[in-house]
Amino acid sequence: MPDTQSLLFIGLMSGTSLDGVDGVLASFPMDGSADAISTLSAAYVPFPAALRSDLMALQAAGENEIHREALAANALVRHYADCVRHLLEQAKLGPEAVCAIGAHGQTIRHRPELGYTRQTNNPALLAELIGIDVVADLRSRDIAAQGQGAPLVPAFHHAIFGKPGETRVVANIGGIGNISVLHADGSVIGFDTGPGNVLMDAWILQQQGKAYDENGAWAASGKPFVPLLDALRDEHFFALPAPKSTGRDLFRPAWLAEKLASFPDLAAADVQASLAALTASTLADAITNYAPEAKAVYVCGGGAYNACLMRMIGQELHARGHGAGVETTASLGVPPNHVEALAFAWLAYRFTCRQPGNLPAVTGAKGLRILGALYPAN
Repeated sequence: MPDTQSLLFIGLMSGTSLDGVDGVLASFPMDGSADAISTLSAAYVPFPAALRSDLMALQAAGENEIHREALAANALVRHYADCVRHLLEQAKLGPEAVCAIGAHGQTIRHRPELGYTRQTNNPALLAELIGIDVVADLRSRDIAAQGQGAPLVPAFHHAIFGKPGETRVVANIGGIGNISVLHADGSVIGFDTGPGNVLMDAWILQQQGKAYDENGAWAASGKPFVPLLDALRDEHFFALPAPKSTGRDLFRPAWLAEKLASFPDLAAADVQASLAALTASTLADAITNYAPEAKAVYVCGGGAYNACLMRMIGQELHARGHGAGVETTASLGVPPNHVEALAFAWLAYRFTCRQPGNLPAVTGAKGLRILGALYPAN
């Protein structure tokens, strides 16, 4: 149980992988010290196939989008509410004990270069169902300040994982990959590196009807095909300097199909291995270019549970002469599948304290901004 000097917040995160919602209930100190943050409960609620399909369809233009998005948002929020109930039940707490929920929503379009991002959500319904204040729309304020609106997690990574005098890299591998470089002098940079699991998930779903490649076993059964890997890496995004962000708007099945058109006879397992190598090599490029002095890379997100991918990242770093060890954030005290949800609980905490949640050096925004919009419970 939290003490009287702490505040409770819930973070909810459903990412690009579209598999479900991760939630945490966390205790934050009133004095703002990050070393006293603690997780009281955690829960995961998977999405049914129909909701995954509906959310996937919203990634591209289609008929009657406004209506379909509204229905998908309502369905999504009911799963969010289920996750919140699980969190409260585990902690044996009522909703009145929680200050606010940070609810990211489900990204369906991310076009910061055009001045917008879209996270499907219905925070008003969530506040009504649960009876807790909801902080949502956490990216738009940064984009309004001419930032990328992503990634937002480096500010949290700095608060909870940073160590004075030591450069660390935190690599979040969800659907999209991103890194936070926590420099020894306290400065931070971060950006999206490219695909995380999104293309691997799409390929195994198409070929085997599975939602993901468990432990990377299928990728490990194949061999990266260098001409395909070269074609995949020949994408303008990878050459862009930071700050930068991306999503399914670019790295989608149609993009992969276009790249595969030149290799019609390639074994499916070799394609999967090549996609894993794409994720690993682009992460290694980013780490080598922006954090050559880092002694360790701490991986979170679903990719941390992919043994093949973790091994490839280490190999790619070694091939570039980078000596960083590769481990998961569990070695820093936070399970890899809790980090992003905890980050959005932290962003709700920052909003409530009227403290900025972005880092201009990461997103490119004109300055520090308080992120989010409040949907009160009453």
